[in-house]
Amino acid sequence: MKISVIGGTGPQGLGIAKRLAIAGEDVIVGSRKEEKALKIVNETIDELKDYDISLEGMANEDAAKNGDILIMTVPLVAQAPTLKTIKEFVGDKVFIDATVPLETAIGGSPKRCIGICEGSAAERTQALLKGTGAKVVCAFCNISNSLLLNIPNDIDCDCLIAGDYQDAKDISMELINKIPGVKCIDAGPLERSRMIEQITPLLIALNIKYKSQFGGLRITGIDSK
Repeated sequence: MKISVIGGTGPQGLGIAKRLAIAGEDVIVGSRKEEKALKIVNETIDELKDYDISLEGMANEDAAKNGDILIMTVPLVAQAPTLKTIKEFVGDKVFIDATVPLETAIGGSPKRCIGICEGSAAERTQALLKGTGAKVVCAFCNISNSLLLNIPNDIDCDCLIAGDYQDAKDISMELINKIPGVKCIDAGPLERSRMIEQITPLLIALNIKYKSQFGGLRITGIDSK
């Protein structure tokens, strides 16, 4: 099984790609330009030479075509354009969306979100992929780039996910739980992504206030097994 990270050359996408590759997954790093993906992958393989990893670089379209599970990690402004280029290759795959509608998309503060007509960025993805059969799952919104890239340290953070297809959520949770320290929690249907995405600017604000890069979220008193 191959995991494709669409827009995987940015900090969040690359962090996810590294973590899953170290966990033993075959990972494809996608980018708008293939040459950028190849460059980043070569640098990453050299950086992680002490690990036995499987990592490839491709254009986003090829990454979407060749991946069995797709993870999209692009800023809000790139969400719709990226989905347009890969839509024909998505099919009925599990599609994990990490997009957060931060106000930075319109030149504002990273400590606030902007409103999305569909309700959330993940619901927007579901609308834009209508007709493909894709099973959209909102995930990774509350795990910071710094935590993902802080290798080899475990990630002290839960991962809240939401989606309308239980099989897709089960597959996503099994995959994400392979990252050391992370515990996935099923928050319910995709409409709950509206609340999950709103947690991101709160965590950013707390990290800024307390001069940290590693603030995360833990849900206590729940057995998510």
